[in-house]
Amino acid sequence: MTSWRMEKSVTLGVVFALAMQTGGALIWAGAAGERLNRLEAEAELHEAASERLARLEEQIGQAREALSRIERRLDD
Repeated sequence: MTSWRMEKSVTLGVVFALAMQTGGALIWAGAAGERLNRLEAEAELHEAASERLARLEEQIGQAREALSRIERRLDD
């Protein structure tokens, strides 16, 4: 049986490939982080809008109740 051997030398191509993969991974991670930050900021805007919408719906309900009371008084 023959045992396999591994050379201890590393070629310039392997070093270059590792450097390129590392650089690509760092760029990808930075872009993913930026997208995440942008989505979080957008979600905060939507959250604020939904809170305003809920307040407006409550105010409309109160205005309708007031209008109903006014109409009842006018009908009497």
